Amino acid sequence: MTFHAFTKTITTALCGIALATAVSAQEEAVLTVTAGDVEQSYTMEQLKELPSSSFTTETIWTEGAQTFQGVSLKDLLDTLEVSEGMIEATAINDYAIEIPIEDAVLDGPIIAYANNDKEMSRRGKGPLWIVYPYDSDVKYQTETIYSRSIWQLNRLAIK
Repeated sequence: MTFHAFTKTITTALCGIALATAVSAQEEAVLTVTAGDVEQSYTMEQLKELPSSSFTTETIWTEGAQTFQGVSLKDLLDTLEVSEGMIEATAINDYAIEIPIEDAVLDGPIIAYANNDKEMSRRGKGPLWIVYPYDSDVKYQTETIYSRSIWQLNRLAIK
């Protein structure tokens, strides 16, 4: 390989790395989680890399049974090694609600990023929506639980 060919190969490789870095840097965080001094931001792709949970349930905001897919609140908190406190969930429009950490249980609420196999737009309550398996237990069919079902979620703070 000539020096010119070697230089061209290295330049092409470096341009590819720079482009990949630029694309990655442009991907927007959709969720920021703060726990004490630790802050973790997640892009949609990073959320999808976490263990996925799904269930089908009816909601008071939609018609008919809906299938939701996302990250269970429990799995997300386990990943961050959070096991106590109160969760303050905040939406894009700054609507905020407190969720007891005790709600983060196996087969409990998920941070949904898909509804019926489609990503949710902001108009469709997305991109993230905390959804409980309302049909699985009457304890999930209360005004309190409905108020915790925050859509357009973009921040969680553990207090």
